[in-house]
Amino acid sequence: MNKSVHTVYIFTMVTITVLVTVYLFYTGYTYYGTPLEERFYHPRHNWFKPSGIYGQGLGIIGTFLIVFGVSIYIARKRYNFLAKYIRLKYLLEFHIFLCTLGPILVLFHTAFKFGGIVSVAFWSMVAVVLSGVVGRFIYNQIPKTIEGRQLTMNEVKSMQTDLAVVIHQKFHLESNTLDIISDLMKEENTLDSGKKMGYLRKVLNRGDLPKEDRKGILKIVKQEISLSKKIKRLERMQQLFKYWHVVHMPFAIIMLVIVVIHVAVTLAFGYRWIF
Repeated sequence: MNKSVHTVYIFTMVTITVLVTVYLFYTGYTYYGTPLEERFYHPRHNWFKPSGIYGQGLGIIGTFLIVFGVSIYIARKRYNFLAKYIRLKYLLEFHIFLCTLGPILVLFHTAFKFGGIVSVAFWSMVAVVLSGVVGRFIYNQIPKTIEGRQLTMNEVKSMQTDLAVVIHQKFHLESNTLDIISDLMKEENTLDSGKKMGYLRKVLNRGDLPKEDRKGILKIVKQEISLSKKIKRLERMQQLFKYWHVVHMPFAIIMLVIVVIHVAVTLAFGYRWIF
């Protein structure tokens, strides 16, 4: 999937989510804006109420989207389901789309009436959605392969080279210049990457190196600095991911358990929707 197609892919999912939300608000705003104690007298109460054909349908479809979005993502991530056909990062975006649209439908299914065990499920769902957004941000910071698989720390570190050796072999720099480059790349050096590159550029300009060689050295050093940042970011993100699971997974499990109970109680009371 090239960049333009990926942009259309993201835009389509966002547009669908926004249009569905606007449509649901537009269709039922008079009912949802009516006080709870007066909704029984609304002309379309039997349609919009949570147990109505429309209201219950939103709950069923929303729940299906959530379950399907979670299931297909777990199947791909843990068992390589459809691995030949879709990259993990694209499926993650589809998972986020379904697990955003699904809760929106469930929200309208409740007709904005929360109470008892349903309120626990709802706020668990909200926590799952919000933590999912945070998780997406964290996921974007983790270096990945072209297929979208997260790189391990060893894989990232294996990309590093002995910078001084590479530059010396390729450009035959003097030892004092190599020492300056080595000092710049050390962890103890507190200069940011921009200042490091600016200082190195000044050092290289003092010598009699050809312009192309100076560009080549700066490019190699820049790549090494970028890789060092990736390693630090990976260390931070791996730690954050541990804390993220503490929030995301328990709330997802709570929501799932309550949904199962809710569906079981609904069936026990004889609500069958259109079936």
